[in-house]
Amino acid sequence: MFNYFLNKEIALVKFPIVFPIIYGFILFTFPQFETHLVILTIFLLAETHFGATWPFFLDKVNFDHIKSKKIAFIAFPIFIIFFCLLGFLFIRDLFLLLFFAANVYHVTRQSWGVCNLYCKKKEENKFQENLIYIVNLFFFLVAFFRFYYPLINEEIIFTFNIIVFLSIILLFCIYIYKFKYSENFLTFVTGCLIFYPTCFVSNPVHAIIMGVTMHYTQYLYLTHKVYTKRNTSVILDKNINFYKKFFNKYVITILIYSLIMATFSNFGRLSDELLKALIIIPITGQMLHFYLDSQLWKFSEKHNRDNILRHINSE
Repeated sequence: MFNYFLNKEIALVKFPIVFPIIYGFILFTFPQFETHLVILTIFLLAETHFGATWPFFLDKVNFDHIKSKKIAFIAFPIFIIFFCLLGFLFIRDLFLLLFFAANVYHVTRQSWGVCNLYCKKKEENKFQENLIYIVNLFFFLVAFFRFYYPLINEEIIFTFNIIVFLSIILLFCIYIYKFKYSENFLTFVTGCLIFYPTCFVSNPVHAIIMGVTMHYTQYLYLTHKVYTKRNTSVILDKNINFYKKFFNKYVITILIYSLIMATFSNFGRLSDELLKALIIIPITGQMLHFYLDSQLWKFSEKHNRDNILRHINSE
């Protein structure tokens, strides 16, 4: 266990299972602190992860690339902002369902991407891709039929969870039988379990946050690694003190962003309708994150391979 925490790549990227375990332990052991848990998780992990998009995207190495693709990086984000505002105002229920679907798709894409970073065996890689998409689609449908159109009710939830749990165990056994146990198995397990809480939590907010804490840590670790590698001469210079080294632009940006957006997210709990509607601000930021990441992590493009992938693969 000690070695697990010493290996940051395993603990934060390949198998960050400790985060949903801690979340679940607090949620079910101290239910009176449910609201505090949600707010703290949003501030420390969720919104920091969304905020990490901006120093990662608005880096000088991307400026020429952004200018060369104005439609993708300027026009379409503006369209997303208007779509979010209009959707939230006029078709709120449908918009929020689309938002959740985009969330699941985005997280699934990252889970598959992380597997792809480490697994170099073609057959195993394809198995990971297909099953992660199938499993997460299943959990999306579970969330829909529990929280949006409740066909899966409390009368059948216990039996349903036993069936799902045994099915997941069988899937993992098949994986080990076909490809043996390795760290690739751990990344596969992570990708499959991220939305598993949809089966047993009673509040949909936990279905979105609890398992997705693993997604947050993956993203924070990888973006910080790339940011650091891009700015090695500035950040890792032995002559600068610890204060400047830690409180660099990346950390300051995501903390300020997180504080602002976590505050707006908490407005959704208020009774005042005007203040409550301000939750659209962090939702719009999240939708921009979903889209921009789909462009920044597209390794079929040479710019992204040169300025992102090579830094991830470096030691």
